[in-house]
Amino acid sequence: MTLPEARRPDWTSIDTVLLDLDGTLLDLAFDNYFWLELIPARYGAARGLTVQQARSELTPRFRAREGTLEWYCIDFWSRELGLDVAGLKNEAASRIAWLPGAREFLLWLRAAGKRLVLLTNAHPETLRIKDRQTGVSRYFDAVYSSHAFGAPKESARFWEGLHEVEPFDRERALFVDDSRPVLAAARAAGLRWVYGIRRPDSNGGARDHGELPSIESVRELMD
Repeated sequence: MTLPEARRPDWTSIDTVLLDLDGTLLDLAFDNYFWLELIPARYGAARGLTVQQARSELTPRFRAREGTLEWYCIDFWSRELGLDVAGLKNEAASRIAWLPGAREFLLWLRAAGKRLVLLTNAHPETLRIKDRQTGVSRYFDAVYSSHAFGAPKESARFWEGLHEVEPFDRERALFVDDSRPVLAAARAAGLRWVYGIRRPDSNGGARDHGELPSIESVRELMD
């Protein structure tokens, strides 16, 4: 384990484990391929643009929605782009894959008797596609998409809504995500144990989570 002793989770003080999906359990390589390659290719083909021209046109539109629920909403992007985003995700579903050690971590947590809760910004249809490919939901006691709360995990509204339906003890809960704004929102919501994933994309570089404890993968949290 690369975490210093002072930052390691005390599993005797943790009852509930809240986990992100993409970039924490599943390889973000799929999502990056989908939004940075496949979508620009299909968008460009429909408009007589090169992939690079399409990417240049789409990038500011994507950035303008970052941190909002619309950024994660495939219905919104289907309308905006004139594409069947759900259909394209199904077409590319064979690329959806687990991150190393993720399933082992989930099995280890179940054996330890922890309550497992999946928290994702993914649209419910995206979640269904990924679940069909990986069976991820079967490892969890509860699964929540931020779309059910009308706010993304970056928002305090999400955490308030979550706590109404999942009244866990914030002092005895652990949360892992690959997004620094989401991690900051979780910390602001009072969660004691918060960890950031440094390598959410197996093909990408490391992320910086600042002062927050960070790990290469969830398996580093295992005793």
